[in-house]
Amino acid sequence: MSDVTVAVATRDRAAELRRSLAEHTATGDAAPVIVVDNASADETAAIASVAGARVIRLSRDLGAAARNLAVREAGTRYVAFADDDSWWEPGALDRAVEIMDAHPRAALLAARVLVGEQERPDPVSEAMARAPLGRPADLPGPSVLGFLACSVIVRRDAFLQVGGFSPVLRFGGEEELLALDLAAAGWGLAYVPELVVHHHPSPHGRDPAARRRREVRNRLLTAWLRRPLPVLGHQLLTALAGADGRRGALAAVRAFPAVARARRPVPAEVEAARAALADY
Repeated sequence: MSDVTVAVATRDRAAELRRSLAEHTATGDAAPVIVVDNASADETAAIASVAGARVIRLSRDLGAAARNLAVREAGTRYVAFADDDSWWEPGALDRAVEIMDAHPRAALLAARVLVGEQERPDPVSEAMARAPLGRPADLPGPSVLGFLACSVIVRRDAFLQVGGFSPVLRFGGEEELLALDLAAAGWGLAYVPELVVHHHPSPHGRDPAARRRREVRNRLLTAWLRRPLPVLGHQLLTALAGADGRRGALAAVRAFPAVARARRPVPAEVEAARAALADY
């Protein structure tokens, strides 16, 4: 396949990467794989190289922004993201290319995610299927303003146009800012359940409380960057009600100087769509 590249950003997850790369090569889609190694101290780079992936080794951890490097290096019109513990179902990438070709306003297609050996539907996928934003005629599925980064294919030019993933947000809810930026630029994002991604989350290195704090931090920073100030105020008050929220809010305050001058609220129609998804 010459129209899509698979991009994986990872750090110190060699065992998980070994399995997922084997699944990528077994799909039959023959998509090239770029692995961006976020300064791993284990065998990540060697395993990726042996598996036939192109490896970009970083001297420091860039978080989600490492994916931007893979997109820039990709020589294909489309880039499909995967985590070190996820992979696309055989045939899904071929079909995704066909859909993207047929829908030129679509910048991002979100696949249906099946979790673990039991292949349970991911709650985020179920939420996207119910998204109240309608289905524009020029998109191949329900319009969405969020996604799971391990299960989307993007139009490379559109992704680069809006700057990709923020280097400030790193991991944990980094998807919302990119979704808002694509929508603000006039691009469409759609949920396409016929596309399937398998996600087998590893317990290695996972800290649910730390992730909740990161998500609060990034939600507040995203609200400052793109949403009306009353939304930011509401989210801040909500965050301060719990211990993890307070720590996440403090982390957002510490990161604020890096984004203080980057505020650029989205157009009214994009904010209206975002507000329709939840009460702030």
